[in-house]
Amino acid sequence: MASAANLLAIDVGNTQTQAGVFHGTTLIHEWRLSTERGATADELAAAHDQIMRLRGGSLDELDAMIVASVVPTLTAGYRELSDKYLERTALVVGPGTKTGMPLLIDNPRELGADRLVNAVAAFQRYGGPSIVVDFGTATNVDVVSAAGEYMGGVIAPGVITSLEALASRAARLVTVDLVPPERLIGRSTVEAMRSGLVLGTVAMVDGLVARARAEVGEEAAVVATGGLAELVFPLSDEIDHHEPLLTLEGLRLIHEMNTAPRAR
Repeated sequence: MASAANLLAIDVGNTQTQAGVFHGTTLIHEWRLSTERGATADELAAAHDQIMRLRGGSLDELDAMIVASVVPTLTAGYRELSDKYLERTALVVGPGTKTGMPLLIDNPRELGADRLVNAVAAFQRYGGPSIVVDFGTATNVDVVSAAGEYMGGVIAPGVITSLEALASRAARLVTVDLVPPERLIGRSTVEAMRSGLVLGTVAMVDGLVARARAEVGEEAAVVATGGLAELVFPLSDEIDHHEPLLTLEGLRLIHEMNTAPRAR
């Protein structure tokens, strides 16, 4: 029996890049990097290899690579990394990639790869209908039908994006630490901003999810993922599950779909 392969899964977001190594179906390493849009393939390889060596591995041990990216320059960089250092062609999630999920949207080419990957993973784990809330540069709400179809979703400003906009556009407002406020009514500018940013995001997400549930079915499972999900999840009345590794799991599933041997 052949030994399980080592798969490098990469999710390139606008702010952070999440990566993980699967040995078969088991995630053995996971890490995050700041997304550097100008990074070359050599720089990307060095960064990931260094982290893997700290964990007891290296790029040399990898058998395959899959990438979901919303940054075109880095999509090309990771393709080159795989060709040059793994001597294999990376699977890049995009048009033509098998996902097992019909897309009920006007223009499937507009759909961010990470949103589709999350939807696939959520349906695989929780069935349908299901709703994914991804807290990143944007706050995305993506909806899967009971039949496992991608129905569409919502894109709203992310928490950090909103904070940066406030701090840059309002002369008397400053950057604050994003921690849950002790009360809604802030007694200082910092407290008021925390309430608006954190509790405002919770209220927005709960409101959007409630409306999505009304459209797709009240029994829909709601899953939170992304870098700031840990902040919002404990405060939300609508989110059922927190899955920080949802995107990596979706990438593994999609890689499996696209590389499984065909039945004769």
